Amino acid sequence: MSEHQLDAGWELARSTMSIAGVTLNGFRNHGATATDMRVFARPEVTIVLQFGESQLTVDGPNQPSATGLVAGLVPGIRHVQAKHLACVEIRMSPLAAYRLLGSAPTDLAESLVSPTDIWSRPALILQEQLSETSTWTARFALVTRFLGAREAARSVDAEVAASWARITATGGGVKVRELAELTGWSRQRVWSRFTAQVGVTPKRAAMIVRFRRAFDLITAGYPLAEVAMMCGYTDQSHLHRDMTAFAGTTPGALST
Repeated sequence: MSEHQLDAGWELARSTMSIAGVTLNGFRNHGATATDMRVFARPEVTIVLQFGESQLTVDGPNQPSATGLVAGLVPGIRHVQAKHLACVEIRMSPLAAYRLLGSAPTDLAESLVSPTDIWSRPALILQEQLSETSTWTARFALVTRFLGAREAARSVDAEVAASWARITATGGGVKVRELAELTGWSRQRVWSRFTAQVGVTPKRAAMIVRFRRAFDLITAGYPLAEVAMMCGYTDQSHLHRDMTAFAGTTPGALST
């Protein structure tokens, strides 16, 4: 779903259906053990649509169960547990989220909410349809049609799209001054338009992209000093601060 390993008893499906800026995956846990996950910053909006008997609890067993979740780019460090997990996970770039979610990006960027908070009753109907469908191909088709019907007339400014592309292409190693030069806008306009359409400032977006690259390299086994250098951190203590702030753990803990 988000940050966990697939062990025996898991079923994983990946969709080949195409929506710009969107990927779909399917997960089902056939085992008796509950699934424990952590959800934290990543340069995508993550949506989990449960179906069947699965239930989620967020941040502790005493919290009410949820039927799914929508995590913005910086949802905090959230602990999620799922019993009998069966879900379709949607990951979308902030540019796709601007088209498809209909809510203000700044309202979603640092939050974790329910799909019904975004799509109201149609989200519940979609989850019921997923429960009644027996194959991943059919489930992905349902979700693809659902998202396609919500394509908004609005789209991000070309300059914002170019700024996001530069941030991701450089692994977060770009300054607002360079984005202003790229777009022909003033720094203030880059800052305000980007924030309005992506949900976070260009500087914070770059921090998230850099953090995520570092996280992936560390979990892939790269030495910490090499990760810090590759990702443009001033030193390992800088890497340590970002990893603790965004993931709630240390680089050393991730690398063991």
